[in-house]
Amino acid sequence: MPKLVSLYIRHTIIGFVLSGVFVALLMYFNVANLWHLVTHVSGGWLAGVLLFMFNGIVFSGVQFGIAVMSLARDEDDDSRGRRQPERVRGLADALAPIPVPVRDDRRFPR
Repeated sequence: MPKLVSLYIRHTIIGFVLSGVFVALLMYFNVANLWHLVTHVSGGWLAGVLLFMFNGIVFSGVQFGIAVMSLARDEDDDSRGRRQPERVRGLADALAPIPVPVRDDRRFPR
């Protein structure tokens, strides 16, 4: 199996485990009376499953994003993005203003 696929599967599983812990804590501390709603309302189990699934999708996406961003390699020198602009000869000439003629009768007709 390619390394990227195994990385994705591993971090997706980690995200769903975190989702399970999060939903379990929500139910245990009865946030917004969720425990009562899930256990005493018809179809409440579906709300619990959907809460787990949607949080799992979000947590696994964030987990995989963090994993991918941490794979970055430092192939540059040790400047770490603090590069100095290159010196350009004649920069003052390149930035000199250019006069543009404007006819007065167009702006202020008489």
